Amino acid sequence: MSDETGSAEAENSIEPGMPGNPVKLTDPKMMRALAHPARIAIWTHIALRGSITATECAEVAGLSPSACSYHLRTLAKYGFVEEDRASAADGRERPWRVRLLAFTLEDQPDSSAGERMASRLLVENLRASAEEVRTRYLDRQYEYPADWRSAAGETFSAAHVTPDELDELRMKVLAVMEPYVRLDPGERSPGALPVRIMLDMFPWFGPEEAQ
Repeated sequence: MSDETGSAEAENSIEPGMPGNPVKLTDPKMMRALAHPARIAIWTHIALRGSITATECAEVAGLSPSACSYHLRTLAKYGFVEEDRASAADGRERPWRVRLLAFTLEDQPDSSAGERMASRLLVENLRASAEEVRTRYLDRQYEYPADWRSAAGETFSAAHVTPDELDELRMKVLAVMEPYVRLDPGERSPGALPVRIMLDMFPWFGPEEAQ
């Protein structure tokens, strides 16, 4: 079996929308549904912590349980979360779990103005959410154990590549990260805690230079 065939079979064994098998997000309504800051907070919290109720989400989002229920229903309408009836302790609880976690946003030549605007809004709000995490860490950086402070941080670099090489680089980095995502707590190493990772790859040149 070739590596390419094995990779394809492994990807097919992963549910679409999960790490290792991202879906391509093109629907502006889906993008705008997730772009709300409170929904981003709720969605990421469920992804990290597993099945959770609207009451448990309320503290994370800074909203009432009824407001969280509204946001959860909106996320469910567009396929980002779903009810997790199997995790309900009794009939009154209504836990939710993540359904779509991994996706890509691609700027295609035939993308409509609505798609481009919705994509940009979602990206900007996802980045704002990540920046909040970074700021909270920096505000309390020296309260963290030395080993965590040593391992965390930021790397700034550059690469001279073609478009194909840049795409290859991104795929290789994602492949390195994939074994460490471990959404299932049973797969995590002892002492493992969630870490926010962002991968930015932007042209360091003007569009006229690419002609």
